[in-house]
Amino acid sequence: MAGDHGNPWEILRSEPGPDLILFQARYDWVRNPRNAKSMKAVILEAPDWVNIVAITPEKKVLVVKQFRFGVARTTVEIPAGIMDNGETPQQAAVRELKEETGYVTDNWRYLGWFEANPAFLNNVCHSWVALDVVKIQAPQLDEGEEISVTELSLEEVRGEIEAGHMRNSLTLLALSRIFDLRDKAWSIP
Repeated sequence: MAGDHGNPWEILRSEPGPDLILFQARYDWVRNPRNAKSMKAVILEAPDWVNIVAITPEKKVLVVKQFRFGVARTTVEIPAGIMDNGETPQQAAVRELKEETGYVTDNWRYLGWFEANPAFLNNVCHSWVALDVVKIQAPQLDEGEEISVTELSLEEVRGEIEAGHMRNSLTLLALSRIFDLRDKAWSIP
């Protein structure tokens, strides 16, 4: 549990917490190196995630609209999902794009990985850009999913962001790796 800077926190003991379906809780008792005080930390263990900025040959960006239980409303996001056991980040991205949207491509570029919330999550999100995506089938959704897929122009994506409809931090982070979100004139690289 050592950080890149400063003194590491000593883990005194760990124990499993409840299984929360998408996460496995864990409790670590740790000692603060600054003041030697002990405390109980909650960690949510989760598989890594992927998200995909998918762009059609017509320079449209695929977005998915789906109900999110945490905020109790429908959100606008880029395709994303949980990596399956044994998958590489790219294999997961290819699978998730095809399952959620029915689109595929052979033109992939890795955008990097990000810590979603290192305060209590132990996983990362791998971001990809998929260029020249084409629809080959209907989405193959899980039992707990209801997703609509839309192709938006760059201006429409900007409008969704400015209207506050697109607020998922990992979506905005992935988009910011391709587009300058502050610039009024976006273009596909």
